[in-house]
Amino acid sequence: MQNQLISILIPFKNTSAFIAECIESIINQTYTNWEVIIVNDHSTDNSYAIVESFAKKDQRFQLYNNTGNGIIDALKLAYSKSKGVLITRMDSDDIMVSDKLETMCNDLKTHGKGHVALGLVKYFSKAGISDGYNKYQSWLNRLTKQGANYTEIYKECVIASPCWMVYRADFENCGAFNSELYPEDYDLVFRFYKHDLKCIPSAKLLHHWRDYS
Repeated sequence: MQNQLISILIPFKNTSAFIAECIESIINQTYTNWEVIIVNDHSTDNSYAIVESFAKKDQRFQLYNNTGNGIIDALKLAYSKSKGVLITRMDSDDIMVSDKLETMCNDLKTHGKGHVALGLVKYFSKAGISDGYNKYQSWLNRLTKQGANYTEIYKECVIASPCWMVYRADFENCGAFNSELYPEDYDLVFRFYKHDLKCIPSAKLLHHWRDYS
């Protein structure tokens, strides 16, 4: 599976305080055959310069400016530039566990097309995590451990937006990021559900989800 190219799609806007840590967590992955398509959504801080410094040193990073406005346009642009057999998303302020990509790839290799690879998530914040976020994290992880995410799809978004991976063919079949509906992550999950992509159970923490004001 190591020869399968993974496309990691990242929109960013004004995350200069966190984006270097995010990028470093990708560089440090045990799985190395990836490309990052990262799109600047009109940042007014020095986020672009930080990403550019990484892109100059590592050709696996492709940096673009959003030709539209907002996260959906940024994701559409990122996807249009991608070449990977496997597709995943990442938030520019979060952190990947070092074997996140390897674990998800192995799960997809085992289960094949027609599946979504998932992982457990953990919120973190300098100010501490609110009770609401703790409850959402526990609920989401409980579903993911069972692969039963769709059973409660009408309550809240049942797949963490930066913690899934699918085959490109399945992603295309679901309409990729062509929808204009917000919230775009919840809309995508409903399309995974509609097209019967099975959730692969996972009991492994793969993603650190940052919360901040």
